Amino acid sequence: MHPPSSTTPTIPLPSHIHYELLLQLLEQQSLPSLPPGSPSYTQVQQIIIQLRKAFAVQKNLEHECEQIGWGVDYRWSLTQPTGRAS
Repeated sequence: MHPPSSTTPTIPLPSHIHYELLLQLLEQQSLPSLPPGSPSYTQVQQIIIQLRKAFAVQKNLEHECEQIGWGVDYRWSLTQPTGRAS
């Protein structure tokens, strides 16, 4: 995606790394620490599924924004100054 101009509408969204880090933590550290088949293991699996769905929905939104000429302002934190990164 090309960086939006100063007049292009933008939507602030979480940077993809937020999803990737959460998924790695859950898959590589949380799941192995739990007994397979336990209720907690199942709950972590559900969290992973929901995060993957949320990430897919965000990617779809990004694509839709691109189609209508909007930019995406990827955010690393809530306190990040408004910027136009892509």
